[in-house]
Amino acid sequence: MTARGCTSVRRTWWPGCLLGVAAALTVSCAHTVDGVAVRSAPLPDEDSQSPVDVDTVLLDRAQMQAVTGAGADLTPVPGMQSKTPLDIDPLAEKVPAQCRWVFAETQVFGSEIEEFHKTTYQNPPDGGLISQAAAGYRDAETARRAFGQLVGLIQQCGDTSPGPAMVGEVTTTADSVRTRPGGCGRDYLVKSAVLIEVTFCAFPDSVPDIVMANIAANIPG
Repeated sequence: MTARGCTSVRRTWWPGCLLGVAAALTVSCAHTVDGVAVRSAPLPDEDSQSPVDVDTVLLDRAQMQAVTGAGADLTPVPGMQSKTPLDIDPLAEKVPAQCRWVFAETQVFGSEIEEFHKTTYQNPPDGGLISQAAAGYRDAETARRAFGQLVGLIQQCGDTSPGPAMVGEVTTTADSVRTRPGGCGRDYLVKSAVLIEVTFCAFPDSVPDIVMANIAANIPG
């Protein structure tokens, strides 16, 4: 599978394009990287101390088809549903240390995560990709600490020479941060004990805004 505005990654277990790569490296559309993605240690949901079950806050397929406007053309990308954060070391090693979080979800969501769920969808006719993820923490304070660390990582990456191409325009509020490198983007929002992520390529900005708002509405508090 190929899609406009994304980087293709060949791996043994996950065919297709990695949306996180697409959102960060829009200038490298034709670049292909060999390597094997490395997952962090499993985080069993049954041991979670998060007051929010993140499995219940993400949108289902029908909802994603509706809010994106892609209808039946929007389909799950095979193998791109994850219950643990994913790091792609071969790509992380090729960028400055300040930007490695772009390819390392363990850095994005931090070490205090209790549970995690991410799904990714594709819209082949328009070359679109969109993902939604939610990380649960033991309490709101811990979630906000993870959010603050992420904002710091984004700022540090932006200060490097390749940073502007990797994070693009950055907009930050007390509860959210968004990056816009080219035709792709990443949105993050902290609410209660949950950190939400929406990443996308080849969709208008209104789409991730609606996805984010609907996920946030499913989180109590």
